[in-house]
Amino acid sequence: MHNGLTHRGAKALRCGAILLAFAAASPAMAQAVNGAPSAEAPSTAPRPAPGMNESVAAVINDEIVSTYDLRQRMRLLILTSGVQPTADALQQIEQEALRSLTDERLEMQELHRIQKRQKDSKDSLIATDKEVDQEITALARSNNLTYDQLKNSFAAANVDMQSLRDQIRTQISWQRLVGGMYGSRIRVGDDQVASQMRRLAATASQPQYLISEIVIDAARVGGEAAAENGANQLIAQLQKGAPFPSVARQFSASTTAANGGDAGWVSANQEPPEVTQALESLRPGQLSAPIPSNGDVYIIYLRDKQAASSQTLVDLKQLAIRMPKDAPQDEVAAATATLTGLKAQAKGCASLDALAAKAKGVVAADLGEAEITELSGPFKTAAETLQPDEISQPIRTDVGLHLVAVCSKRSGGANMPTKAEVENRIYSEQLAVMSRRYLRDLRNSADIETR
Repeated sequence: MHNGLTHRGAKALRCGAILLAFAAASPAMAQAVNGAPSAEAPSTAPRPAPGMNESVAAVINDEIVSTYDLRQRMRLLILTSGVQPTADALQQIEQEALRSLTDERLEMQELHRIQKRQKDSKDSLIATDKEVDQEITALARSNNLTYDQLKNSFAAANVDMQSLRDQIRTQISWQRLVGGMYGSRIRVGDDQVASQMRRLAATASQPQYLISEIVIDAARVGGEAAAENGANQLIAQLQKGAPFPSVARQFSASTTAANGGDAGWVSANQEPPEVTQALESLRPGQLSAPIPSNGDVYIIYLRDKQAASSQTLVDLKQLAIRMPKDAPQDEVAAATATLTGLKAQAKGCASLDALAAKAKGVVAADLGEAEITELSGPFKTAAETLQPDEISQPIRTDVGLHLVAVCSKRSGGANMPTKAEVENRIYSEQLAVMSRRYLRDLRNSADIETR
């Protein structure tokens, strides 16, 4: 059974590790962000309240976001994305920083509201300092740093570590809330997985593309024109050397963002038609132009491409009852009835060994992976017509009677996901949709004033 704590891939939950781009961490960065002086208080200093030196950047349901909060979040975005703080980029960085702070304030307000309502519960929704420290330690380790080295790097870039701690605390807590509220409601049926596997197998002979993506949610940034403009700004930064994974983690609304935008191997018809058209014209190593599609704007980076293959490989398994070619008809009929009964109980390849162990005279055997063209007779027919985890009718040969199961089917050289990977992807996508709707509803009902 799925739950929200075991699936951490959705960008809508925004709980992915951050890959730091330390090339941007310089004193010049501090000066570029709203003209802030480079001699800033160390990252351990407490956040100042808005006062003589700080003004109000936004008010979210009567909660203030100060210009200090906004400036620090801008610096955090620059540090973690590798985007250079040029004059053209600063406006987009400021807008994204304010949007992320607004979303986090709304999420944390909702978390506190529900936490208060559940005051008798022993389980806290809000992440503890220990949990935040563990995430930051893992973040440091993923960048080959110790916690103290990471802290010093933030101080050198004049970035208050508290901004990162606030972001991570909200990410963990929001994920916990959404997973707890919706995780148990999501049911990924075997029919959904089987349908997806059949569709993937059907496209296995098509060209395959290894892609990374950045997806900008037009509704979140103020419309398609704003999303396209933002995409153009990000493309300019990527062309100047900003790391694609780092930019994707901070700016993408896709479920792949937590993995640095890595969408893996896809076939053309797995993507929206507009993206498919772009893929067909790209060469490995190229970035696409902004691609508007269904309320989103895509940036696609084509990492590799495999040509269509006419060879189809199948991994087969069987249940068999041995009997000679001249076995009496009544024995053949009895064996046929036995295998037909086992077929009715079977739930894919994984169930065959257990079924064989319960049936006298029935053996299970892995037949391994082979090209369909190498097979012959009814085994070839079964391999051609069956989809993964489907099982043939009893097949009579000179040596016995057989049930043949197709465990997997793929094009030669293609990269078919496993059943578990497909199930996980469907679950994550559905949970991400729930999270986006929840946050959208909070935005629509909130009193938000920007200044």
